[in-house]
Amino acid sequence: MKRPAEVQLSPEDGEALRQRLEGDALTADDRRVLGQILQWYFWLVFALQEAKVSLKRLRALVFGESPTTRKASPADPLSDSAGDEGTQSALTEVDLPPAQGDLRGEPAGARRPGHGRQGAEVYRGAEHVICRHETLAAGERCPVCGRGRLYRVEPGVEIRLDGHALLSAVRYVLEKLRCSACGQLFTAATPAEAGAEKYSARARAVLVLGRYYLGVPLYRLEGYQAMVGVPIADATQWDQIERVADCVYPVFEHLKTLAAQGEVIYQDDTHVRILSLIAENRQAHDEGTTGARTGMNTTALVAKQGGRTICLYFAGRAHAGEHLAALLTQREGSLGKPLVMSDALASNAADEEALIRCHCLAHGRRKFSELEEAFPKECTIVIEALKQVFDHEEEARLQQLNPTERLAYHQHDSGPIMEALKCWLTKQFEDRTVEPNSSLGKAMAYLLGHWPTLTRFLEVAGAPIDNNTVERALKLAIRQRKNSLFYATEHSAYVASMLTSLVATCIHAGVNALEYLVALQEHRPAVFRDPAAWLPWTYQAGLAPP
Repeated sequence: MKRPAEVQLSPEDGEALRQRLEGDALTADDRRVLGQILQWYFWLVFALQEAKVSLKRLRALVFGESPTTRKASPADPLSDSAGDEGTQSALTEVDLPPAQGDLRGEPAGARRPGHGRQGAEVYRGAEHVICRHETLAAGERCPVCGRGRLYRVEPGVEIRLDGHALLSAVRYVLEKLRCSACGQLFTAATPAEAGAEKYSARARAVLVLGRYYLGVPLYRLEGYQAMVGVPIADATQWDQIERVADCVYPVFEHLKTLAAQGEVIYQDDTHVRILSLIAENRQAHDEGTTGARTGMNTTALVAKQGGRTICLYFAGRAHAGEHLAALLTQREGSLGKPLVMSDALASNAADEEALIRCHCLAHGRRKFSELEEAFPKECTIVIEALKQVFDHEEEARLQQLNPTERLAYHQHDSGPIMEALKCWLTKQFEDRTVEPNSSLGKAMAYLLGHWPTLTRFLEVAGAPIDNNTVERALKLAIRQRKNSLFYATEHSAYVASMLTSLVATCIHAGVNALEYLVALQEHRPAVFRDPAAWLPWTYQAGLAPP
């Protein structure tokens, strides 16, 4: 809404105007002033509403989102506000699902089965200790009845948990003997299990997971290790982490090649701090250099390729679109265009002719969730319509529909909802019931402006509906940023990106990342000869038999 012209009115003039209004003696100038005052009133209401929305966003940014419980809406919210018979009839056929229960038929508020305890089978990394009976053995007479023979049945299992430092140490005391005649010194050898190096491959792998999965800064780990009596300097930790990176580099490069062949690629950015680049920015500012890029990003690319999920991270000045473009240069020409999911930021754009762009419907819905307090009626209409679509997506996931079946399901059930929503949004602008420059108008314009890419799941089999996959992947990078704030150099940021990529890919593959990193270090020559044989889902075949 455009700001109206200012009204110059003194208290005395205002009181005189009020008296003429009460006496029904308004002049032409009085009517003009009153018209301006009304314009100011509506503009002020609009400005306060926008300020309230901005303050809500700021509060959420600083303190986080607070959980909200939305009221149940009528079965057909769109038809109540559209005022168009065609829209109403289209929506009558796609009533909202009942508020009670969910798609699995469970009553509202019902708890899923399970008592919260972990079964013994989930402790895959536990050490196995066989405990024999103290006095009895198989084949002996029963000590109770004396007639039958004992035989083995399924053993019982007990779990005991112990605590250790992230890194533990063993102190080997080597006996030394000296000859009284010649002075020759004889020293006992260390056991074979001690290994030849001070830091084992497992110790280095633990450091990697502590830094790039748990997000523990090296200086904090240094203090913790000193507290428990196994000190290790942060510089030494970094040296050991670099040795792991040197072993896994070929696998990371091969994962990039595989990701380029993916059927679906998700992309997104989050900011990062790199001290060497911050210093370059300050130097450029002091020298008066303009036009140089100053931003820093951590990009996550998650690719679905052949039933596998590959997570790739990159940190530096480039943004997601540039990393995606570089990745797609490795794509085989015989493959079709990949589906690429992102939000609608310009920094995500790449060579759009070489891909099928999808935009995140959850981002579009989020804009209305932020405005629901200020515009409850309009936002409820949009949110409830999109809720049905996301419910259909969840149902398709639960039924494990293949891409073709999922496309047909969405076209039949979600297509009419989205078409009716589009008609309603268009009508709001045609009837001028929404201010185009308001937050609500911009949110509606976002949906309409990106409608083809937001509804790609209704046109292309396998097209994702939201970008939540990469949003979850970015949590690893955000966890590191919250705990350790920054990287010192571009090299350390690259090492972090490479190791985080392998850890995240292991998690998606259901592979023990600790054992995997140990295996890559212990078979470094083989990894460099054939990286494809040492991927998280193939490395077990390359391990030497026990």
